[in-house]
Amino acid sequence: MKTRKITVTLFMLATVFAINLNGQAKRKSVTQDDYPTTFHTTKVAGLDIFYREAGPKDAPTLLLLHGYPTSSHMFRNLMEDLSSDYHLIAPDYPGYGHSSQPAMADFEYSFDNFAEIVDELLVQLKVDRYSLYLMDYGAPVGYRIFEKHPERVDAFIVQNGNAYVEGLADFWDPLRKLWADNSEENKKPLEGFHQIGGLKWQYLHGVQDSTKISPDNWNHDLQHLTRPENNEIQLAMFYDYRTNVGRYPGWQKLFREYQVPTLIVWGKNDYIFPPSGAHPYKKDLKNVEFHLLNTGHFALEEKGDEIANYIYNFLGKNNIK
Repeated sequence: MKTRKITVTLFMLATVFAINLNGQAKRKSVTQDDYPTTFHTTKVAGLDIFYREAGPKDAPTLLLLHGYPTSSHMFRNLMEDLSSDYHLIAPDYPGYGHSSQPAMADFEYSFDNFAEIVDELLVQLKVDRYSLYLMDYGAPVGYRIFEKHPERVDAFIVQNGNAYVEGLADFWDPLRKLWADNSEENKKPLEGFHQIGGLKWQYLHGVQDSTKISPDNWNHDLQHLTRPENNEIQLAMFYDYRTNVGRYPGWQKLFREYQVPTLIVWGKNDYIFPPSGAHPYKKDLKNVEFHLLNTGHFALEEKGDEIANYIYNFLGKNNIK
């Protein structure tokens, strides 16, 4: 971690120098030592929900919503990079990361329920304004929260998070088959995505240098994916994803109505959510900053410093500071 802190600090120093030359906003600090990431578990709807938190609580809040098949672990470095200037909250959904995994007989694993739990967590933390970082599953979770409280959202940061049918390309054919017939025959081929081979593929496909992607990622994910019944939970979430597609037009209508400032930082080599899902945001949103990054699905693993810099500059330009 010491080596990373030195690297990040040098990166931020260079960033601050460049920003000052351009007359833009200055960072409050170039070190995260005053705002280390802390780790918490709280009861939400009777479940133990784990979340990471960093940064000053009186700063603008960024709610970081993770994708499949990972957890808040995916934001570990981004939280360090931004914690001197922003308040960051990254929860784990039920059945993921360090949150509890209730039995399927006792809890419906669905995007509706995930959104309700995250919304209740925000109530507990007394957070009523935030920007949303939306990645993969985090997009349908976050957009449900946006549906409920559109006036509370300061900005969208969209990283390989879909809201348009154009973004559901060839990868989604086996899932469309499942949506049409939720049978064991159609489930079985999908199990490989949350086994070791499928995990490594999701992290490594489309990256520029696979030697820079830590195997800690998929080994960390395996800690929850190998729990009893978790395979069935992941398949239930695959099936429930069909409910998101029907909500796309409603989300797009809200985009047009509320015109939330939006930063697109999208791994352009992602086979799961290709750039065809990124471009349509520009049809409905007027204030869009758009970046396609030369990496894959988990763009933070290879382009984390670049994404952190885009976020800082974008939020500053939109007076979210």
